[in-house]
Amino acid sequence: MTDRLSIALAQINPTVGNITANIDRIRNARAEAAARGADLMVCPELVVTGYPPEDLVLKPFFLDVVETAVREFAAETADGGPALLVGAPWRDGGKCHNAALLLDGGTVAAIRFKVDLPNYGVFDEKRVFVPGPLPGPINVRGVRLGVPICEDMWSTDVIETLAESGAEILVVPNGSPFELGKHDQRVQLAVQRVTESGLPLLYVNQVGGQDELVFDGASFALGADCRLVAQAPAFAEHLLITRWERGADDVWHCADAERIAPAEELEAIYGALVLGLRDYVNKNRFPGVILGLSGGIDSALAAAIAVDALGADRVHGVMMPSPYTSQESLDDAAESAELLGCKLDTVPIVPAMEAFERMLLPAFAGRDPDITEENIQSRSRGITLMALSNKFGAMVLSTGNKSEMSVGYATLYGDMCGGYAVLKDVYKTTVYAISRWRNAHLPEGALGPAGRVVPERVLVKAPTAELKPNQTDQDTLPPYDELDDILQCLVEKDLGVPEIVARGHAPEVVNKVWRMLHLAEYKRRQAPPGPKITRRLFNRERRYPITNGFGNIA
Repeated sequence: MTDRLSIALAQINPTVGNITANIDRIRNARAEAAARGADLMVCPELVVTGYPPEDLVLKPFFLDVVETAVREFAAETADGGPALLVGAPWRDGGKCHNAALLLDGGTVAAIRFKVDLPNYGVFDEKRVFVPGPLPGPINVRGVRLGVPICEDMWSTDVIETLAESGAEILVVPNGSPFELGKHDQRVQLAVQRVTESGLPLLYVNQVGGQDELVFDGASFALGADCRLVAQAPAFAEHLLITRWERGADDVWHCADAERIAPAEELEAIYGALVLGLRDYVNKNRFPGVILGLSGGIDSALAAAIAVDALGADRVHGVMMPSPYTSQESLDDAAESAELLGCKLDTVPIVPAMEAFERMLLPAFAGRDPDITEENIQSRSRGITLMALSNKFGAMVLSTGNKSEMSVGYATLYGDMCGGYAVLKDVYKTTVYAISRWRNAHLPEGALGPAGRVVPERVLVKAPTAELKPNQTDQDTLPPYDELDDILQCLVEKDLGVPEIVARGHAPEVVNKVWRMLHLAEYKRRQAPPGPKITRRLFNRERRYPITNGFGNIA
């Protein structure tokens, strides 16, 4: 029995499916942990494959590669350095489990399987994994560690079993994606489990972007008294060293460790957007991004996020004026690019509009101009951006926000085209808030400039698509503060019309928004992916039928 144990929490950013690169990251972190005197290094859930591996784990040859790579890597732990606790999909008796594997002494020394498989929200682990039995502790260098895996911490059974079977410290590997308020929720749950078990708890979370999901890291440790004794930063890879000693009361206590305050709301949203975009572009090997810079708030913020994520030299803005584009918008787009230091080209769409008018004139004979011609403008811009993307390889970055996507205030194959929609889960009122926040703050690790990056006039002028004379968004939509509150009630809270009306909204406005939300489902189904920041991301978490005869009850 030992009275001291140094545990490193390795907050790693894996790439799903890139097993060799992921093991290299673990190997490099282990070398640092060894240099800093760690006895054990704990990695996030399924770190060997990246999380979530989804249907990759249904392929037997994929699991063959995983097992071979893990066993070969385990042999390296014969060097006397830190033991490793890594996550990987693992077969046992022909069944595939979400597993935590102890690599020590040159072998896979112990295996524990996840018991509670989440099957809600963004999670569908029951499709691909089989739950394990209630686990007992793992002996690591003479200390009995309980290893509940992610969801196993969210209920009482697994940790109660571990405590009753002699665990001394709880170590929880996680793949927990970011959403607003999630960090506080994790800590509160961990406090509950510590209170119930009387055991200290270490929480190790993945970091990085994976398609729509952003993992924020923010790993932490709690003492047996529920005191926060260690805290890693959010949105960055990090190795957090914790040093534990058995007290006279036979309870393990942590010496003073690094504690980095978690990001506040707007900083956290911005950090998630930057990391999500950066990893989507880099892990998919795009040279950069190209986006329409219209002179409006959405494209200005999207460009700022892109520059902070990738650097100005990898961001290409394109202003595509029509006859309805104001000089103010031209100037604001130019100022956005100048503030950020990114490239800006101007490609007028007037020739395309004229060509479509001539081409469609016989078919449209006798019909007055309407929204059709407005959408042709938007689609001409989409074609232009996709052509530039095809020619130069940069990914088209869509700039639409959640308010617009909710009510269908967007054009299929026009402003909705692109490979990634960085503001897809960001309501319009939040777009304004984080734009003002970014103007006042330079985030840690940002590649863009300090100071103002969104022009001041863009923050105060009425938003407009400029597809016809004197147009503003509020010609079609309620004011955004009203719209966003109604949408959050409908989308995140699943409230009915009477409950929303009781909040002070006019019944006719609520019903109008409900109808627009309902009718736009087919558009959202064709929208590009974008980073999750709220409780209910379209398509991934909110799945409504396109053909749907149910109307909200007024």
